[in-house]
Amino acid sequence: MNGAVKLAVVGASGRMGRAVVRLASQEKLAQVVFAMAARQAGRDAGELAGEGALGVLAEGSLDGLARSGAQVVIDFSSADSCAEVARAAADAGVALVSGTTGIDAEARAALDLAATRVPVLWEANMSVGVQVLAALVKQAALALGPEFHAEIVEVHHAAKVDAPSGTALMLADALLPAGEPRELVHGRHGRPGPRGASELGMHAVRGGDVIGDHTVHFLGPGERLELTHRATNRDLFARGALRAAAAIVGRPPGRYRLSALVLESIAANAVT
Repeated sequence: MNGAVKLAVVGASGRMGRAVVRLASQEKLAQVVFAMAARQAGRDAGELAGEGALGVLAEGSLDGLARSGAQVVIDFSSADSCAEVARAAADAGVALVSGTTGIDAEARAALDLAATRVPVLWEANMSVGVQVLAALVKQAALALGPEFHAEIVEVHHAAKVDAPSGTALMLADALLPAGEPRELVHGRHGRPGPRGASELGMHAVRGGDVIGDHTVHFLGPGERLELTHRATNRDLFARGALRAAAAIVGRPPGRYRLSALVLESIAANAVT
């Protein structure tokens, strides 16, 4: 594990936190040196992840972060904790990668403030494939032009509480700068009349145990293009966070995007 990024995991007892610890250990992607799990304090982070003891006991607060030697924090805790984690990372001088969703204005402001002191990356979706999808969507919208109407369809499990998904909104952001201002239309019913030229349809489907499917439809005269990403295993989000953590360590303070880091990596590895 020599040379591996030294990692702190916040939310280590949650589904995503456990996945981060497990993959970091199994695939030697990082060395976990600190873990926080408010309701499982005192338990070994590796045991929480089903990996056996790592020698890192989960703590009930962030007080030990600064002395842990961590270079980067991965946070998959809760929206209520996001601002506290951002402040703690900044105070400790530790880079922050957060995949906590549903955050409010206070948390966003805390992330911005932390970014004046340490590198910060926050994403609603840590999937590398989704980041590539967003880049392709932007390129397709620019190339196809206003003759092609864009509609987004997202499918998630029955227990998901928000709609549209954060990823669908991210894809909408990728589309919006490509042309004239769009009007987000969340489904259609009754007699809404013909589709307006500025509409961007958002459609949420819920049921079963679907992790997350997202399709952007480009509907043009005589043809259509569909760009789709399907998540089949939640580990992909943990891998994306670990990839972001490795890429962000050592960078200057500021806000970073996973999409930029992915494209940077692709460019660096391109065969010329």
